[in-house]
Amino acid sequence: MIQKLISQIEEKDAPIVVGLDPTMKLMPKSLVDKHIAEHGQTLEAVGEAMFDYNKQIMDACADLIPAVKPQIAMYESYGIPGMIAYKKTVDYAKELGLVVIADIKRGDIGSTSTAYALGHLGSVQVGDYKYQGFDADMATVNPYLGTDGVKPFVDVCKEEDKGIFVLCKTSNPSSGEFQDRLIDGRPLYEHMAEKIEEWGADTREGNYSNVGAVVGATYPEMGAKLRKLMPHTYILVPGYGAQGGKGADLVNFFNEDGLGAIVNSNDQHADDRRWEHAPEIGDIRRRLSVKDEKRQETQQDGDERHHRDQNGSPHTAPSSRLRSSVSTSVMSSIAGIRKFARPKTSRH
Repeated sequence: MIQKLISQIEEKDAPIVVGLDPTMKLMPKSLVDKHIAEHGQTLEAVGEAMFDYNKQIMDACADLIPAVKPQIAMYESYGIPGMIAYKKTVDYAKELGLVVIADIKRGDIGSTSTAYALGHLGSVQVGDYKYQGFDADMATVNPYLGTDGVKPFVDVCKEEDKGIFVLCKTSNPSSGEFQDRLIDGRPLYEHMAEKIEEWGADTREGNYSNVGAVVGATYPEMGAKLRKLMPHTYILVPGYGAQGGKGADLVNFFNEDGLGAIVNSNDQHADDRRWEHAPEIGDIRRRLSVKDEKRQETQQDGDERHHRDQNGSPHTAPSSRLRSSVSTSVMSSIAGIRKFARPKTSRH
């Protein structure tokens, strides 16, 4: 699976994963209202709005990015309708050829850990038939219970050609309460890094294993140390952008080959002026404009792109504005991240 992710990153020249974390506050009111009008003020309406929102995001940037990362908690909070939206999101992302990293942060022992792994990454047998549950490509895992909690996930990864990202040094401010504690003179996150490298040793595909690590962009010095301790481990890097991680800090998370990390971007409506001087954004915009022209050629008059007010004046419809906002933000993030994901020999 890690090779599939790497191939997508190299093909699109974009070491970025877009988070799909819909909330009532984040989704456009007009979009939510549309589904409430159809389903009433119900959980079903929210679930439908969630998938609609995610679908528009993926449609806007699927040809620019290698992967998406839905955070399952956002869907769980709306019960079964929310989980249906989660499953539809996973399936649609895979239809578009995107790698799906399920942000589930599961961790337990024995049969419970195995059930988590099978449900999210593997398959189950019912009589003569085999079924996939949520069928994500990769998932985040909490290692607090040690090898007993992680090994069932590794076993499923081997059987199903899937991957995991194990929490190592997370981006949140209080992570140091435990992760920075010294054990034998070294912080816990360094011991965790060595264990992650060990867990992935026999899952390697080329230079990298199917057992990755989560290391926050908010701790670049620690990221540099962990990069050295985990030379064969792909790093999922949260905390970039809104949480305080800066583009220049990302250089510590990549290997000399320009690979080794994928940066999470949840800032779908961020102000793209952060990278307004990035020279590559023009190339990305040209790629997107070609895609948009082809899409618009197939749309009929009066579709969701425009509506008219009482005076007959055309206005951009909410869904069109959402796609434009997402596309611009993603392009900006890609342009910024690319500058620091290149082999050191080519960086200025």
